[in-house]
Amino acid sequence: MASPDEVKIGGNVSNITAPCSGERTPPVVREYPTVARVLAALLYAVTSFLTVIVNKIVLTTRGFPSFLALGLMQVWPLPVFYFGIVIFGLGGTKKVSVPMFVVLRRFSNLFVMVGEYIVLGVVASRFVQFTVFLMILGAVIAASNDLSFDVIGYTYIFCANICSSSGGVYTKKKLDLKVLDKDGLIFYNSLLMLLPTFLLACATGDIDKVLEYPRWNSASFVLLFLLASLLGFAVNYTTVLCTQYNSALTTSIVGVLKNVLVTYVGMIIGGDYQFSIVNFLGINISVVGGVMYSYAVFWSKPTPPTSAASLATRRRVVIL
Repeated sequence: MASPDEVKIGGNVSNITAPCSGERTPPVVREYPTVARVLAALLYAVTSFLTVIVNKIVLTTRGFPSFLALGLMQVWPLPVFYFGIVIFGLGGTKKVSVPMFVVLRRFSNLFVMVGEYIVLGVVASRFVQFTVFLMILGAVIAASNDLSFDVIGYTYIFCANICSSSGGVYTKKKLDLKVLDKDGLIFYNSLLMLLPTFLLACATGDIDKVLEYPRWNSASFVLLFLLASLLGFAVNYTTVLCTQYNSALTTSIVGVLKNVLVTYVGMIIGGDYQFSIVNFLGINISVVGGVMYSYAVFWSKPTPPTSAASLATRRRVVIL
């Protein structure tokens, strides 16, 4: 029998609590099957990996002059939350070697962790917090001896980190509140961002650079360019899918795990990575932190913040 402090709704006891004293009841987050969550995460990981590699080949190996124009091709199916990721991410991909790009993107996980606490009230476990700071430590060590340092490229990447962390957190919030489903979220935000991206490409003269690019008669380049454009849609659709089925932090962590492969493949792709002992050590520290981070997120549940006042005003709810 339920105690006087419990509200009897059914036979099973849930951990969900309902605040009293006129407090607003938080939305119930839907739980998806483990298989669906894992498949969504794997789909995101594969498309994200291919996107980084193909973009690097198009922008650096093939010398395509405009990351804005490539971003324009990718924006048509992209949600607004990822507009900054497309523009700044592609800019960083062109300016910075793939291993350093991956390592510097680790900062987005710190931003996501902070953002989920502020916006969603979610507190990561101490082990997750430790792995985040281990990744950041590795990134700082690697950056301290980056022989191909580019201040503009670093700036692009940190802007992309801010956009991706903010977008991931608010995407999760909107999906949980049922404001829009994932298809509607992508469609409406893509529609809103198409014109601004086109105007930005025109204002910077990138459209002229694209028209004058000498490799449009190369079938292999055109194929790569179209693949990069399609992957822009695929990676952002699967990002939203993974965020809906899991969480913003989980999506961020799947990206980190995928980036283990991207990091070492990227030392060969693009031809702009310059090896040094300190830099390589920092990259590997960050990779180890990323693997630990992925393990921690999938096997531990974050807990919402509580206070003495909030605990005093809560009562248990028994639901079906």
